[in-house]
Parts: sequence; C-alpha cells; structure tokens
Amino acid sequence: MRLSVQEQPFDAGAELNAFTAGVSGAGAVVSFTGIVRDLSGTLRAMEIEHYPGMTQSAISAIMDEAMTRWSLSDALVIHRYGALKPGAQIMMVATASAHRLAAFEAAEFLMDYLKSRAPFWKKEIGLDGAEWVAAKDEDEAALTRW
Repeated sequence: MRLSVQEQPFDAGAELNAFTAGVSGAGAVVSFTGIVRDLSGTLRAMEIEHYPGMTQSAISAIMDEAMTRWSLSDALVIHRYGALKPGAQIMMVATASAHRLAAFEAAEFLMDYLKSRAPFWKKEIGLDGAEWVAAKDEDEAALTRW
C-alpha cells in the first residue's frame, strides 16, 4: 500500500506500470486519474490546501479499510496540493485484487472518499476572483452506497 500527498506532478503511466509490476497474485488492476477541469472556461487554477499529518492519517485509514473490505493485493493513492492549472492531474487511485469486481469497487470507494471526506480544502481561482469549493450533495450521496 502506498500513499503520496505531494505538490509535484506525477506521471500516471509510470505510476501505474510500477504499481502493476509490484503486484503479485492479482488478476485485476484498476486505476483512475482525476484532472482539474474548467467547465466555464474561466478557471486559472485550483488551489488545494491540507494539513499534512491529518491528511496522511485520514487517507491511510480509509486505504486500510479498502484493503481489508475487498481483500486487495495492493492499493495506491496519489493526491496533489498547491496551485494546479486546468488539465493538470490532481489525483490517482489504483487497486489490485484477485478479481475485477473487488478492484473496481475498492477504487470507487477510495475515489468517493477522496472527493467528499479527505481533509483537503479547494479554492477555484478564476478571472473574476477566488471562491472556496463547497461540498456537493451528489458527492455526499455517493458515500451512502458504501
């Protein structure tokens, strides 16, 4: 299991290749890479803040839960912080298990958690100023299936 909360960019392809190469006994690897989106065309950057010890601890705990709940062979979470431009990779989740359903479900579980509960604070910086991103009802509702 590997967790990295980092400011620097990452190479999703290289990360996935390294993760897959290190997995033994798995029949499935699932990955997801999230990018900063600019739906309105006015976003200059997404600024992400966090408290390092708190963030690492919270994400590690949810990764431990996913490892146990889905009998994963391995899991990877990378999440960036700092000022990220539209199109930048913001996070990556990879899971490995004996069977694909467990790998998919565990990856979705981790992504839902990261989106709604991980202790990150996001601010959108646009052409007309900056605004903190509020929690969305659909993100909270996604957690009810777990």
